[in-house]
Amino acid sequence: MAYYITEDCISCGACEPECPNRAISEGDTIFIINPERCTECVGSHMSSRCAEVCPVDACHPDPRFKETKEQLLEKWRKLHPGEEPVRGTY
Repeated sequence: MAYYITEDCISCGACEPECPNRAISEGDTIFIINPERCTECVGSHMSSRCAEVCPVDACHPDPRFKETKEQLLEKWRKLHPGEEPVRGTY
């Protein structure tokens, strides 16, 4: 499932450059994650980078967007045509 950023976000920007899918952007008051681009880092990393680097634990799985690892990998492939996913990330 895609991740989302809670109101606990302090707008530090640590998460944005870590996202391999460019799913994170600056919102009006906090950073936001586009669920159509978020793959939980499947295809790129072993775990979700935004959650790892967030200093206030504001990045969480969004229960509104339930997806299997296979669905997340397919989304990653569409976002990265011609590339191969990193072994062990799916």
